[in-house]
Amino acid sequence: MRPDWVTISSLATAGGTLVLAIATFSAVRSANRAARTAERNLQVGLRPVLFQSRRDDPTQKIRWADNHWAHVDGGQASVESVDGVVYLAMSLRNVGSGIAVIQAWRGGPEELSSRMTRPTLDDFSAQTRDLYVPAGDSSFWQAAIREPDDPHRVSVLEGIEAGSLMIDVLYSDHEGGQRTISRFSNIRSSSEESTWLCSVVRHWYLDRRDPR
Repeated sequence: MRPDWVTISSLATAGGTLVLAIATFSAVRSANRAARTAERNLQVGLRPVLFQSRRDDPTQKIRWADNHWAHVDGGQASVESVDGVVYLAMSLRNVGSGIAVIQAWRGGPEELSSRMTRPTLDDFSAQTRDLYVPAGDSSFWQAAIREPDDPHRVSVLEGIEAGSLMIDVLYSDHEGGQRTISRFSNIRSSSEESTWLCSVVRHWYLDRRDPR
């Protein structure tokens, strides 16, 4: 019986095509994995994470546009009401590896941990200027409530009156990505009424899965 070379040739071609397709698929999948790994490594290198500053961090000297000044020690916040204007500030430390750009904030009374839900972006007020916190270093956050009808005035004053003020800070890396909301608890000191102690209590990621 003579071999059917046409059939053999067709089968050989089909087999070669299949092997090439498998090799191409494997190469593309491997390249995609490598690209995702490279992207994750890049994001880690840019990722900021804000905490309260350490107690031994330098005192932050903070100025508002109306020439009001505050000095905030490490691990503390400043809460003042002067002539109807509420001045708020916190000493922060960036424990991440990328620059943090603070973009917006919201405030109110402390919430129970069992009731904490991620706030909506519509509740935030934009910063009048970007605030930068260098990677591995300390800096500050600041805001002021000037208008009687400011959407945060009532809730912030409630928190101040209770001696337990919550501040949510919205920030990103320096390219505007990896947006994060960090919630800070500011508690009035029982020994000194003008002293507020600051600590971070929750982080929410907006552009990737939350850490919990």
